[in-house]
Amino acid sequence: MRLGYFTMPVHPMHRSWVETLKEDREAIILADQLGFHDAFMGEHLTDACENITNSMMFQASLIPATKRIKLATGTSNLTQMHPVLIAVQAAMFDHLSEGRFILGVSPGALTSDAEALGTLDEDRNKMFAEAIDVILAIWERDPPYDIAFPDNRYKVSTARTMTLDLGIGYIAKPYQKPRPEIVGTVVAPFSPGVVQMGKRDFHPLSANFLLSNHLKSHWENYCKGKAEAGAEANVADWRVARAICVLDDDKTAARYGCDDANSPYRFYYSQMRAKMKRGKRLYVFKSYKEQPDEEITLDYVMDHCVIHGGVNKVVDQILALREEIGDFGELVYAGMDWVEPALNKRSMQLMAEEVMPRVNAAIGKSAVAA
Repeated sequence: MRLGYFTMPVHPMHRSWVETLKEDREAIILADQLGFHDAFMGEHLTDACENITNSMMFQASLIPATKRIKLATGTSNLTQMHPVLIAVQAAMFDHLSEGRFILGVSPGALTSDAEALGTLDEDRNKMFAEAIDVILAIWERDPPYDIAFPDNRYKVSTARTMTLDLGIGYIAKPYQKPRPEIVGTVVAPFSPGVVQMGKRDFHPLSANFLLSNHLKSHWENYCKGKAEAGAEANVADWRVARAICVLDDDKTAARYGCDDANSPYRFYYSQMRAKMKRGKRLYVFKSYKEQPDEEITLDYVMDHCVIHGGVNKVVDQILALREEIGDFGELVYAGMDWVEPALNKRSMQLMAEEVMPRVNAAIGKSAVAA
């Protein structure tokens, strides 16, 4: 099982943007040094707490500062930019990083972003589907492209102006062939969108603010999509994100990862709970569909969404998660605000150097026994 990293990020509004940008970069540089496989960075245009406005630009700043880690958009919000721009910028990033690039995609969930861009009343899921079709077509075709899918607002051609012997009219293709890995973040239980991901060989990343009892539905739907496409699903392609605080003893981990009023994990989930409630999406935290909203307290969310403890306790919880939902290819560690930087760094270090080796040893033993 691989170890990955994902962050929105979520910082308190009073913090300096310069400081949090440096901190977010430092976290991914550390992840690279510790051997994390990949790092996903979220993006939002109009959120003072989740304040990365362009994940691709941010990640590009890390190409020369890292050596092995794959840098992923988490996600590029395809309703916010013309697909030609996404296609060429992703292609250039892929070349700059020499293939250390993953394209994470979504429609973009923040309604204030859509309002600012004038798309609040548009069907943004349809815009997203149209955009991804065009991006893939650009990468698959040569000039003049002539992309004009039925019922798709994006038409792409260079036929009227291309001068190919001068290099005019070409749209750049990625470094990786035939394309970079494409990943979609999955939030909703039983998401039908995961079926479509399976059909198109896009890989699911199950969000860290969804209760574990719903995660298996993502894999089942992904397998369904793969089967409909005549292919077999590979567990290596399924990423599962979790909020994890692992420290040198259970007591410190419980304080920093859950109980303390200043816990960055508590701040993160207070933000997510309030935002989900505002967006009428509190269902992501529910154990069952009819569960009353008033039961979804912050303490309830913390109890169900955060794994915390010393190394042994966290190893046991991760193995219990795998027993509950089945095998998956990558455990994605959710990054938090650095209230006490030494503890955030120590948690990442213990995940990479102690927890994951023990988890993988246990998985290996169980495979041999079987």
